[in-house]
Amino acid sequence: MFVLLGIGLLGYVFCLPRDLFTTPYSTVIVDREGELLGARTASDQQWRFPPQDEIPDKFKEALIAFEDQYFYYHWGVNPVSILRAITQNIRQKRVVSGGSTLTMQVIRLSRNQPRTVKEKIIEAILATRLEFRYSKNKILALYASHAPFGGNVVGISAASWRYFGHAAHDLSWAEAATLAVLPNAPALIHLSRSRDQLLIKRNNLLLKLKEKGKIDEETYELALSEPLPGQPLALPQIAPYFVD
Repeated sequence: MFVLLGIGLLGYVFCLPRDLFTTPYSTVIVDREGELLGARTASDQQWRFPPQDEIPDKFKEALIAFEDQYFYYHWGVNPVSILRAITQNIRQKRVVSGGSTLTMQVIRLSRNQPRTVKEKIIEAILATRLEFRYSKNKILALYASHAPFGGNVVGISAASWRYFGHAAHDLSWAEAATLAVLPNAPALIHLSRSRDQLLIKRNNLLLKLKEKGKIDEETYELALSEPLPGQPLALPQIAPYFVD
């Protein structure tokens, strides 16, 4: 019995790959002040900037409020969310909710496997292991750096430049809320017939942020008045030869 427990524990300790993500990243050149001078897509033609250790506070608050409000209180798996998702799926007779935490979503992004019950169990196990390896902020940064934001845009840094023309740390509350809801349905950013859905999702999130006391009434009203982004923007090309 103790041998089996030892083998199981050893397997759990080493079940998580050393490097979660082995995807290629864009070439990104910034000046000493951190201003973007130019960039090129990664070898797979994705706008995927190199991962950052920290993410902007506004995006962090919006993301947690939208995806996983108990993020700081669980160890990778939230049994209440999973039970609620199962109940909703049974009632609707279709999959309407997955119950995944942000930590589980990091694992899913890294594995890129079909979404099956077996894979869900694997994600849950690996998510608990990931919580032992990294801090909560590091896990958030991993998610923000590898989440899909529509088209060939991956990660918060690339999305901020492509959709709003500036760095992620300059996001407004409306912009942060827009990007927070996009990984949940990244196709909404391009489909003109779905922009109303994107606006509803964004505004509902802004309302939740106001109710949670993250933004005040004036900030909320100003955020509601901001338009959604249009077509993706070209990135700065101040030093194209240096980027090449």
